[in-house]
Amino acid sequence: MKGRTIVLDHIQGREAAALMVDGTLDDFLIAADAPAPGTIYRARADRPVKGQGGMFLTTPDGPAFLRQVKGLAPGASLLVQVTGYAEPGKAIPVTNRILFKSRYAIVTPDAPGLNISRRIRDEDVRDQLLEIAHEQMGDSAYGLILRSCCQGAEPDEIAEDISAMLALADQVLSDSGTDPETLSESDGPHILAWRDWTDPAEVVTASGGFKDHGVLDALDTAKGISEALPGGGHLYIQPTRALVAVDVNTGSDSSLAAGTKANFACAKALARALRVRGLGGQITLDLAPMPKKDRRGFESALRAAFKADPDETILAGWTPLGHFELQRKRSRIPLTEILK
Repeated sequence: MKGRTIVLDHIQGREAAALMVDGTLDDFLIAADAPAPGTIYRARADRPVKGQGGMFLTTPDGPAFLRQVKGLAPGASLLVQVTGYAEPGKAIPVTNRILFKSRYAIVTPDAPGLNISRRIRDEDVRDQLLEIAHEQMGDSAYGLILRSCCQGAEPDEIAEDISAMLALADQVLSDSGTDPETLSESDGPHILAWRDWTDPAEVVTASGGFKDHGVLDALDTAKGISEALPGGGHLYIQPTRALVAVDVNTGSDSSLAAGTKANFACAKALARALRVRGLGGQITLDLAPMPKKDRRGFESALRAAFKADPDETILAGWTPLGHFELQRKRSRIPLTEILK
């Protein structure tokens, strides 16, 4: 099936959203029990961590950890936002730089100024968006970012989105309470799909959409460790306590260039494979044998693939043993921990 299809459905009693691109599962979002990124708390400072410049906080959902703390005394109240999922047994990662994000607009209280995505290059469109932004923001001291999907959108929809995020920011930031409390829940999978999957697509909302559009079969593959590559090779993706191990296998290809071809296929497929599995943290690639002269091309292909990925990924580089390492934000819970 060619084209993009967004399927909104439920699985095992959980709200979920799937993005199918040319018949392949390209992204998958599912509700989890843990507090999701975007949740905003009124938290209480608990105790500093000496040598790390951080502070443990008390929240309604358990302990949280805030990095790079200056001038924060134990017992003080502050607003924080969840940035990712915690590893088992660890505190919730949070930041005190809060964002209010929607489909068209991001309100940035700590970064004043009106900004438009650099991907919008038409000066007439940029001028029109600035007019909308000035009209909606008024004399607010908050900052605003208009996202690239504003290009081609209806002005009324953009204005409504800005107004909604501005109102939410005012509501949260004007809070005067002192006890730990959840002030704003994160968006669910269906809203996140509307917010972040902005390219044109068919949208399916009927019950049973996952079965009808091949999502369930794709999830069965994603719950396994093997991912087929073009050309007959395979990726084997196995999360451990310490890291995610990825092994590249050339399969039945016995040509001299088999390792190089499999590694380049891995570079193109890895971001999607990790994304649909919800995997992050430290990732180590055990690549197929290839000449050292091909390493730069492999890195370029890998960088290009992750550039289009929504989760921040750092390409750490090569190890003395010839492995390649990455560090990926833990913005999701592993699929196998949610779907049994």
